[in-house]
Amino acid sequence: MSHPHPELGPPPPLPENGLRIVALGGLGEIGRNMAVFEYDGRLLVVDCGVLFPEPDQPGVDLILPDFDYIRGRLDDIEALVLTHAHEDHIGAVPYLLRERRDIPLVGSRLTLGLIESKLNEHRIQPVKVEVIEGERRSFGPFECEFVSVNHSIPDALAVAIRTPAGLVLHTGDFKMDQLPLDGRLTDLGAFARLGGEGVDLLMSDSTNSEVPGFVTSEREIAPVIDGVFRGASKRIIVASFASHIHRVQQIMDAAEKHGRKVALIGRSMVRNMGVARELGYLKVPAGLLVDSREIEEWPPEDVVLICTGSQGEPMAALSRMANRDHPIRIAEGDTVLLASSLVPGNETAVSKVINGLNRWGARVIHKGNARVHVSGHAAAGELLYVLNLTKPSNFMPVHGEWRHLRAHAGLAELTGVPRENIVIAEDGVVVDLVDGQARITGAVPCGYVFVDGTSVGDITDVALKDRRILGDEGFISIVVVVDSTTGKLTGGPEITARGSGIDPDAFDAVIPQIEAALQEVAASGVADEMQIRRTIRRTVGRWVSDTYRRRPMIIPVVVEA
Repeated sequence: MSHPHPELGPPPPLPENGLRIVALGGLGEIGRNMAVFEYDGRLLVVDCGVLFPEPDQPGVDLILPDFDYIRGRLDDIEALVLTHAHEDHIGAVPYLLRERRDIPLVGSRLTLGLIESKLNEHRIQPVKVEVIEGERRSFGPFECEFVSVNHSIPDALAVAIRTPAGLVLHTGDFKMDQLPLDGRLTDLGAFARLGGEGVDLLMSDSTNSEVPGFVTSEREIAPVIDGVFRGASKRIIVASFASHIHRVQQIMDAAEKHGRKVALIGRSMVRNMGVARELGYLKVPAGLLVDSREIEEWPPEDVVLICTGSQGEPMAALSRMANRDHPIRIAEGDTVLLASSLVPGNETAVSKVINGLNRWGARVIHKGNARVHVSGHAAAGELLYVLNLTKPSNFMPVHGEWRHLRAHAGLAELTGVPRENIVIAEDGVVVDLVDGQARITGAVPCGYVFVDGTSVGDITDVALKDRRILGDEGFISIVVVVDSTTGKLTGGPEITARGSGIDPDAFDAVIPQIEAALQEVAASGVADEMQIRRTIRRTVGRWVSDTYRRRPMIIPVVVEA
């Protein structure tokens, strides 16, 4: 079993008739999915998604893949294949197209419709190549065959990539719901046919590799939703992913059955459902939808609100309702339904929202107390099924944290994939498929690229560390005036603190220590501003640590006179 090594250096030149695969995201994490395939000097990119920030990344809006590996080769990109329209697979497309706007976007009708709607906000008109399941299209040396897969969003596709180096099957995100709401099954026949042809490398979704058995069918959610509607006496507020068209359809069907009107809340929810309705993926009965601005005019027992915020996102509609920072006010007797799974890392934020909603008297129904959501990702039984169908010579688990990748690798070994042909890589690790053997051959730089407002890539790990310190410990600013020739103190020190929790009068104790330290520096003939700042920082830092056991950010300001 191959695995990454911290000492990996740059890869050697790609051998003739070799295929190179470099993941720029999606390995060791849930999100930021992006894989680059190289053959004969040409590139094919599969997916280009975002990762959402953790609590220890304050101020960050999105995290993008690192495009540095391909930035100097943008003209070599034949196409960008999008397996489906979830943000962790398409969210970074606008940022890549800023660097080359005419990269062809290849995907299903719904996927292209949703990405085009997003790109309109960035004032980018994409080059679109619409494909359907069963279709084969060539992009330079890459022949791509598209295979229908079932997921938590309609129109998802797997892609089989053929080059002279071999056949690679990339499943995208998938599950094997045998009774899907839209009747669109994962095409196991196509997987078996590809297996018969000979899959040289299988790259498969690992998210639920630790979950035994098979994922529950979406149809089993409908009776639970119906029970929620029957038991609700006032408003029903449903929080869901803005891309979960199947779930929104189920809510609308239940609303029509129980005589309630529906309002969509949140820009992304309104945008995505508008596209889905226009393209025929969402069926909305006449008269069911009402404008969110008119919702207060309707009796509470006659309305359903569908909004974003199921992951506790601070600026999403549901979080703002929980904090009483939204025009819609949660009231006693309201029912709130969190109709989504919990993305790893969001537990604390979601718990905070649930507590806030309960505080105002809402009844909150979520995955922890009712079956209101099923996963969109194949569980271990389904993954084993696909491994046995496709019989890959080499296997590379993708889309998952380390524990998911390891678990999926274990499943592959159980089905007979030789241990030495199983590659567990991480972002930036180079995998070459040469003469039917997949091996790790090196690594390329591949870090996080942070989006903060309109700033892309300007926020560094150092800046985030500073933000964490400021958020946790506050800061202390010390202003002194010194003689530019002698370095002697001529004014100050003046001390200002914010967020440190230290009483301003307490700083009187450290001022003599600062004066004495600066006097000692001046006596030694040092007038260097950098040395003076270092002395102040060390003196104040030691005093704060000894007195309060705290480590605020200390900012000395030296004015030369």
